[in-house]
Amino acid sequence: MRVVMVCLGNICRSPMAEGILRNTAAQKGLNLKVDSAGTANYHIGESPDPRAIRCMREYDIDISDLRGRQFTSSDFDSFDHILVMDQSNMRNVLALAENEEHRKKVRLMLDYGSSELSEVPDPWYGDIRDFHQTYQLLNDAINSFVDEEFGQ
Repeated sequence: MRVVMVCLGNICRSPMAEGILRNTAAQKGLNLKVDSAGTANYHIGESPDPRAIRCMREYDIDISDLRGRQFTSSDFDSFDHILVMDQSNMRNVLALAENEEHRKKVRLMLDYGSSELSEVPDPWYGDIRDFHQTYQLLNDAINSFVDEEFGQ
């Protein structure tokens, strides 16, 4: 199975989600290809936000080697699941979809999990506490995703 996480710049939410899913898959022995991307081209080639790296290290997950990239229409053929962080990113991703098969692959990240929120707030505008809140939301949603897809 191949999963890509998508946010705006690919330096906060989506690399955090990528790191959490990679870690979860490794712990559970799941064979997953996991990646992340942004809908904008602001941070192509850049490392995740230092606050995201710091936050994730506190959960023993290293995302410092990840680099920002932009989501492209070819990602629809490369991935089975495209999990987006908010409605704006969903609109941008769906605008690149060429058919219904592509559109069916796209879901909001918080369609999974127990949060009453529908979107993962962007922590970029906040402080380290906002990154920890993002981690908690993503971790809950990713565990739910794994449970649903793998019965684990």
